[in-house]
Amino acid sequence: MKTFFALSLLLSYSLPVLAGEGGAAMDLTATPYGIIGLLLFLAAYVLVILEERLHLRKSKPVLLAAGAIWVLVALGYAALGDTHTPHQAMQANMLEYAELLLFLLSAMTYINAMEERNVFQSLRSWLVSRGFSLRTIFWLTGLLAFFISPIADNLTTALLMGAVVMAVGGANRNFVSLACLNVVVAANAGGAFSPFGDITTLMVWQKGKLEFATFFRLFLPALVNWLVPALIMSLAISRELPPAVKEEVGLKLGALRIVALFLLTIITAVAFHNYLHLPPAAGMMLGLGYLSMFAYFLKRREGRVVGTDNPLDVTSGNQPVFDLFRKIARAEWDTLLFFYGVVLCVGGLGQFGYLAMASDGLYHGLGQTTANILIGLLSAVVDNIPVMFAVLTMDPHMSIGQWLLVTMTAGVGGSLLSIGSAAGVGLMGTARGIYTFTSHLKWTWAVALGYAASIALHLFLNAGSFNTFH
Repeated sequence: MKTFFALSLLLSYSLPVLAGEGGAAMDLTATPYGIIGLLLFLAAYVLVILEERLHLRKSKPVLLAAGAIWVLVALGYAALGDTHTPHQAMQANMLEYAELLLFLLSAMTYINAMEERNVFQSLRSWLVSRGFSLRTIFWLTGLLAFFISPIADNLTTALLMGAVVMAVGGANRNFVSLACLNVVVAANAGGAFSPFGDITTLMVWQKGKLEFATFFRLFLPALVNWLVPALIMSLAISRELPPAVKEEVGLKLGALRIVALFLLTIITAVAFHNYLHLPPAAGMMLGLGYLSMFAYFLKRREGRVVGTDNPLDVTSGNQPVFDLFRKIARAEWDTLLFFYGVVLCVGGLGQFGYLAMASDGLYHGLGQTTANILIGLLSAVVDNIPVMFAVLTMDPHMSIGQWLLVTMTAGVGGSLLSIGSAAGVGLMGTARGIYTFTSHLKWTWAVALGYAASIALHLFLNAGSFNTFH
């Protein structure tokens, strides 16, 4: 589905300049080691692109490619008499991944716990039973997606709002298609102005490129990014009232307290980073400790008995207790392992010198503003995680305004195509045959107007930050 052409262009642009992460990189781009490493990554990404057709989990090819690339890195440097740089560079990449893994694992566990306590299902049932018109549902689902995504991930948000759209829209294909597209744009835009809204914003924050509060300067540009296409598309939505849907889902015991603990966990992570100068992941893991103690309270309070020594074995027919480790087990491990493969693959290509090539060609050849806008366009066809990690590994010397720009474009650029974000791909599966690549493409021009408007507004509102360096 996604294409690797744009990424190969990014990784092979212009002349080599020596740079590296975790150690000085040598220029091995023209050696057999570097060429084979690049080809391995591109081959792995082709398999990621074909995930839906091959039914091959996206993490598997990139895990293989990551290991093989670093074998080539070690051999290439050893041939030049350097056995220390690859070790140091790989350690630096693994440390960065470990921090992101712990952060995301804690966040995903909270999301799974809230889902099990019917937090999201209750919101969905309230929306579908209110008797709103189709146009009102269009705006409500978009608005909620925009404000839920900064806290939850954009995929979870899109699937939740997509379920509402499907329940209300029914056989109205035009409404379902447009409302799903609206949800995708809103979820991606909402995730762009919060460190917790997307993995790319999280990477930028943890790398120390932007302070926590600085991200909120993108609120109005991100809002415009959603509102412009939403206003255009809403004109094609009728005001008719759909058939009434009666659905009631109540919150389970402790649901709101888990939401409160999640907000407290976010505050803890921010405090660790801003005031204690400790990794935010450590604050998130402390927050996971909050949930673990509350999980014990829930287990005692509900008084359920599994009837087996193994709490994961539910074959006895009894309803299982609220078990924290079951929530951890339900984390998106395919995504987490895919992220490991991407970090190691991109880091390895950086040690060969390919990212220095890209940095020189993009940021010195085209200029920072043009390059950062192009990064957003690339994220429409290539997953924004490797694109943003590549930018962070290049580490161009940019102002706060430019880091805000690339953070926003990498986040919202994926809305240009249905395959450009996890939210879009997820909803294509949920609304199969209705919300499709083609139905999204018909409105790409409207999404592009929002993309351009958000960039223009950022350049105007945050003009002063383009002269400020962190």
